[in-house]
Amino acid sequence: MDWTTACPDWEDRILSGRSLVPCPPLFPDEAAAALDVFKRLRIVDAPGSPTMGEACRPWVFDLVAAVFGAYDAANARRLINDFFLLISKKNSKSTIAAGIMITALLRNWRMSAELIILAPTIEVANNSAKPAMDMVRADPDLEVLLRAIPHQRTIEHRTTGATLKIVAADSDVVSGKKASCILVDEVWLFGKRGNAENMLREATGGLASRPEGFVIGLSTQSDEPPAGVFKQSLDRFRDIRDGKLIAPRSMGVLYEFPKRLLESGDYRKPENFGITNPNLGASVDHQFLLDKIAEAERAGPESLNGFLAKHLNVEIGLNLRSDRWAGADFWPDRADETLTLDALLERSEVVVVGIDGGGLDDLLGLCVMGRCRETRRWLSWHHAWAHQIVLERRKSEASKLRDFERDGDLTIVNQPGDDVQAVADLVFRIEDAGLLAEKGVGVDAAGIGDIVDELTAREMDIERIVGISQGWRLGAAIKTTERKVAGGDIIHGGRPLMAWCVGNARVEPKGNAILITKQASGTAKIDPLMAMFSAVSLMAINPQARAVNIDSLVAAIGGF
Repeated sequence: MDWTTACPDWEDRILSGRSLVPCPPLFPDEAAAALDVFKRLRIVDAPGSPTMGEACRPWVFDLVAAVFGAYDAANARRLINDFFLLISKKNSKSTIAAGIMITALLRNWRMSAELIILAPTIEVANNSAKPAMDMVRADPDLEVLLRAIPHQRTIEHRTTGATLKIVAADSDVVSGKKASCILVDEVWLFGKRGNAENMLREATGGLASRPEGFVIGLSTQSDEPPAGVFKQSLDRFRDIRDGKLIAPRSMGVLYEFPKRLLESGDYRKPENFGITNPNLGASVDHQFLLDKIAEAERAGPESLNGFLAKHLNVEIGLNLRSDRWAGADFWPDRADETLTLDALLERSEVVVVGIDGGGLDDLLGLCVMGRCRETRRWLSWHHAWAHQIVLERRKSEASKLRDFERDGDLTIVNQPGDDVQAVADLVFRIEDAGLLAEKGVGVDAAGIGDIVDELTAREMDIERIVGISQGWRLGAAIKTTERKVAGGDIIHGGRPLMAWCVGNARVEPKGNAILITKQASGTAKIDPLMAMFSAVSLMAINPQARAVNIDSLVAAIGGF
């Protein structure tokens, strides 16, 4: 049997309101039997307590048919067993979750099977537990088959002994589970947890011996830039949908705006709200969205970003708060994804390097900044290093740091000094190409003595290393950077690491000056951004180009 879970025409489908499920049910009889059960379940808290069949839109039935219609009863195996639904807030996600899992409990044949709805918090768990319990109590026939145990958030099948448990996430709760079917609610919240990947691995491990089972992830967009297991799921299912990753056992249904609507700003037009809200006019009220977006626009960018993420499923690129750095508003528009380190060296007439951080509890941030020989724009490339200890001490940031490591923007080192040597290697790569300015390396005047020692040990003249004063004295560089970013005179590579650092930066006014300090930013890291301010301090004095050694430059342009 051949099928595909790719949906390359998804943009046309979502704009025309057609199904985002890429293929019909593999086993139509199984799909029909499951839909017969699902449609009979009642939504108690809706006016008139309608059945799912009466209240749900066709997209819901398409999803249910895809999940249950992938089951090959002759071989007791589900051919598609990994699903992901991304949908805006208030589109009945938790009620649908309850209905799917009650249906799975009734369709299950395995004696004493475990089915789990795994939620990140007790509150989220209750969002699915209550409608599930209500569905049982609202149908006399179901009460004969199923026993609801509200205080345990558990529903038991009286005949098979199978149970559906709605649990709040905890490593002790999920450890050792042998669940046949798992639904993970609000995956975006799991993305903020450093241990979420191991937790979900424990929770889904039972499928190894239960080929009839499935995993379903449900989520809205995150109120911060996606991270951890949520980012992994989002990237993976987007690639599957777009046909970049062939994974016939996995299927994603992602209600998000096509790129052209995001770029044009048309996603904010009221007539387009239904694109990511397929329940608009049912569980989602159009006037409510109009009122809320107007409130968010008055409240400012932070509030607006929250509305767009939750109610329109727009991915947040920067964490814009009221005390944000002014340059953050313009940062996304200055991205050039072709600007690798090699491209920067090839295009630049002169290069400076800014370095910041490097304590065991910090990142070691680096910014390579070149002046384009044709446009005179300042081109910036960034990298960071971190010791393993950071992952333990900063658990709240661990999932993000692992993401940046996978992106290639962060290197995790095991031994102190490995990061310093890597930075020195890069500096001398630029020096050997003849591009490094005479005063070409800027470092925090009060820190990173190891960097200075390493560079001078390799026979760099100490005069070429400039101590950049921090605190209020860095204010000029901060203002220069934000003006040049706003004016389009600083270009960067559009990398997630720097988007995170820029979003983390908090401005602290001091008299007539402004400060951006690590203390004001809390546990969130900004070292590569601080390195950029050091690089700007050097580039702002208009360093002169040195004679370029063409052979050395060609050798230097070769992957870092």
